[in-house]
Amino acid sequence: MPSPHPRRWWALAALLTAEAMNLLDATVVQVAAPRMRADLGGPAAAVPWLTSAYTLPFAVLLLTGGRLGDRYGRRRLFRAGVVGFALASLACACAPALGALLVFRAVQGAAAAVIVPQTIGLVKAMFRGPETGRALGTIGPVMGLAAVAGPVLGGVLTHADLFGSSWRSVFLVNLPLSAAVLALAPLLVEDRAPHRPGLDPTGGALAALATGLLVLPLLRTGGLTDRTALTETAAGALLALGFAAHQRRGARRGADTLVEASLFASVRFPAALTALAAAFAATTGLTVVVVLQLQLSSGADALASSLTLLPMSAGLGAGSLWAGARLLPRFGARLMPAGLAVLAGGLLAVVGAYATGERPAALPVALAVVGLGQGLFTPAFFTTALAPLRPEEIGSAAGLLNAVQQLGATLGVAVLGRAHLAEPDAAGARTACWIALGAVLLAGAAVRWMTAESEAQQELQEPTHAR
Repeated sequence: MPSPHPRRWWALAALLTAEAMNLLDATVVQVAAPRMRADLGGPAAAVPWLTSAYTLPFAVLLLTGGRLGDRYGRRRLFRAGVVGFALASLACACAPALGALLVFRAVQGAAAAVIVPQTIGLVKAMFRGPETGRALGTIGPVMGLAAVAGPVLGGVLTHADLFGSSWRSVFLVNLPLSAAVLALAPLLVEDRAPHRPGLDPTGGALAALATGLLVLPLLRTGGLTDRTALTETAAGALLALGFAAHQRRGARRGADTLVEASLFASVRFPAALTALAAAFAATTGLTVVVVLQLQLSSGADALASSLTLLPMSAGLGAGSLWAGARLLPRFGARLMPAGLAVLAGGLLAVVGAYATGERPAALPVALAVVGLGQGLFTPAFFTTALAPLRPEEIGSAAGLLNAVQQLGATLGVAVLGRAHLAEPDAAGARTACWIALGAVLLAGAAVRWMTAESEAQQELQEPTHAR
């Protein structure tokens, strides 16, 4: 076995910083968007697109971004993506009009789709043995913490109005972060798939169109209720089926495909995708509900509503550290259902808190429990889901996991946000929390499917060992 990379932990810091920066930008404008629109002009309907213009190309291009890393080298794509992301962030900060800002946000999302899928492959290239699990286990907490911390950071930076920059500092903060990542990037090793795969342009086009048509109705304010949205969703579902059929035919012929067919040879990876989407739908949707409840029903300003999420971020950080240092080495995959149980308990506590009023005193404690549960779940999930991957599976698996995480988060924001707005005040927040609890239960069932196959294999091996 080759020796581990000598500067691997510093290199890992570069990867995690880039991943956090990219995922933060998916949610960082949620609180600052009304100020952006007020400064730049434009219709109120454009406000949701300040987030959507980033998340849509991000989700659509992740699979292609992962395959590009397999083919041309993951370090090369990672560095190019960070440079592109920094330049797009600078352009966002200097945007003279709302239309220009939306275009630059789309470029940001495309650059993020190039960066994020390279992380898993580079980690597996630099680490060996038990350290690989520890390194992979850091990815999930970073993803979760970035999703929760985005609105907090956006509110704090906008309120601080650093050097009169107002909301523009939300994008300018990416410049020193990108510079730090690029300074550490030479420590990364170059890595690519052992056999240079083709790009499968037909599969890429089908995946992009299907993802776009499925996500677009969720991002618009009309949601899934009008005829156009239903038509788009149906077309997206048909294209998704067409993509799956195209991948199966390509695999049978031995042609290059966007997704490795071996990932779906058992129930393990599809179950992992389901668990990830459901868990992120619950937690990301909850953050939006909390912010909406405080701003619309309680009259809180952007800073106060974003700071309310700090206990959730703190709980997630504490849970992740505890899981990585003590619990995961001891309990392994069994930590996943335990984390989801704590998360479900936190959601029930949020429901109970909102039953007492519009600004419940118990809400920060309940959110801290939610964050703790998420922090316990995510390191165990990513370690369990990613550890068995073979080198040729890494690019497409990373793209799929990140795309599904974005889709789950988008679905959670759309469904939980509308559930909250459909009922007045705290009653809508309680309804949204019940829906989030259902998503957590779905994640729990998917986790059971993830682990059932490995448990069955262990049971088959036990009689052999006994003999």
